[in-house]
Amino acid sequence: MVLEVNLVAEYREDTGKGSSRRLRRAGKVPAIIYGAGREPRALTFDHNELLKAAENEAFLSSVLAVQVGPKMRRTIVKDIQVHPAKRQILHLDLQRIVEDEEIRMTVPLHYLGEETAPGVKAGGSVSKMFTEVEVICLPKYLPEYIEVDLAGMELDAMLHLSDITLPEGVQLTALTHEPPTDEAIVSIHVLRVAEEPEEEEAAAGEAAEEGAPEEAGGDAGEADESSDD
Repeated sequence: MVLEVNLVAEYREDTGKGSSRRLRRAGKVPAIIYGAGREPRALTFDHNELLKAAENEAFLSSVLAVQVGPKMRRTIVKDIQVHPAKRQILHLDLQRIVEDEEIRMTVPLHYLGEETAPGVKAGGSVSKMFTEVEVICLPKYLPEYIEVDLAGMELDAMLHLSDITLPEGVQLTALTHEPPTDEAIVSIHVLRVAEEPEEEEAAAGEAAEEGAPEEAGGDAGEADESSDD
């Protein structure tokens, strides 16, 4: 099911770093919209409204309905720049979508049934190699997320991309390659702890340490005797 997020934007004519800094100081976010065979246009969003929408995990994998004046544009996020230390969005890139054209989007994976998996009950730990995947689909089939059920996984079991149950109309980009790239996404294994050294090895190490100073002392004595000569 596609989640639509409604946003309001304004066109802007001035561009450049100086203009972007002024917009940010005024509580705005500079943005650009492109695609669908039309010219790119510069936009601005209210920062607080955009930040509120972006805090939803589905923001990056949703269709955004952007109101610009009297017109509504259906878009997807292609890039978002955030401040490394503040809760601040610096810039947003949007792509217009066309209903009958496939899009590529990265969507999150939601792992279910970890606590009830037989492998976990047997003492195993879940290792997740993927937390998101890239999909290809028409906009109407874009999923908010994809679920991966671990409830039947035994100890030392592993799931691959091809094991994911996909929603209608959705393909994994990696599996459309020739040959397909069917990587592992999650596994359940017992974490191995390094074993303590055997007592014999420890004793041998101690003996070697005790013998080292005696050899050094012997060498020193020989050196003294030769100096007396």
